[in-house]
Amino acid sequence: RTGDPGLIFLSTINASNPTPKLGNIESTNPCGEVPLLNYESCILGSINLSKMVKYKEQKAIIDWEKLAETIQLGIRFLDNIISLNYYVLPKIKHITLANRKIGLGVMGWAEMLIFLEIPYASEKAVSLSEKVIKFIKDESYKASEKLAVEVGVFPELKNSIHKNSYRLRNATCNSIAPTGSISVIADTSYSIEPLFALAYKRVGVLQNQTQTEINKIFIDKMKKLNIWNLNIEKTVIETGSVNSLKFIPESVKSIFRTSLEIPWKYHLLHQRAFQKHTDNAVSKTINLSENATVEDISQIFMWAWKYKLKGITIYRYGSKVNQVIQKCSLNDSIPC
Repeated sequence: RTGDPGLIFLSTINASNPTPKLGNIESTNPCGEVPLLNYESCILGSINLSKMVKYKEQKAIIDWEKLAETIQLGIRFLDNIISLNYYVLPKIKHITLANRKIGLGVMGWAEMLIFLEIPYASEKAVSLSEKVIKFIKDESYKASEKLAVEVGVFPELKNSIHKNSYRLRNATCNSIAPTGSISVIADTSYSIEPLFALAYKRVGVLQNQTQTEINKIFIDKMKKLNIWNLNIEKTVIETGSVNSLKFIPESVKSIFRTSLEIPWKYHLLHQRAFQKHTDNAVSKTINLSENATVEDISQIFMWAWKYKLKGITIYRYGSKVNQVIQKCSLNDSIPC
């Protein structure tokens, strides 16, 4: 009825346990992106990929140099938090300092794809997602190795899967968190999720306020095409989509397809691509429409397991009374 509970696959998680000699992993943090041993803590940060784009001859491209610099800063920042943190229990402090696990992830993936004019529901987007996360992992490990030279490896390196391959400061470096609040602060799209809708209400995230908005990148694109008008605004507020508007080019519609319009296959393919080079796990929600069936959900669970994902979350639209992100209505006030 609701998609709860989400699933985690403990056998898959333990197959890549970075410190198997210290015990099996039995659970994760609440959103599933950090598999943890008993008493380990969760230290996360996320890079805003929508800011990792530059323009060459008026065409958007990924700014790989800026991304590399940001990764280096991010890894150092998160490792410093471990050293500076206040630990409530001695057991938490002991194992956190022993393994120094961190999780540098991303947000704004959907908006980066929009800037690059690549549809989320495309093989090109899936291929690029794997390239991006491999780059992030490689640079993260370089940063962790550099820190290890400066201040030492993590104490349990000798009991880890890295002992013969990397001299790391951190047992893990990367996680893909849901970025539920920080992406709001950063004014970008959630994690590796597609846009939920072009207009939506966000309920109860920041001090229980209701925020209503139309995606700013979409408005800018419409204005550049000289087609932004009240008709488009009304349609977007009513439906959260522009699929019904025949005068908007298909090439534009394809890059603004929203979460409920994207086949669940592509949700899973993006998660699989990011998981391939993420040493912790990937938090990802597959949003399904109201008419999703039991068979749909069964297939998603099975493919998630076959793809060797570490966890999976499904949410069927409207299946709960309280829902954080909702479609708008014409009665909603939207500052455009």
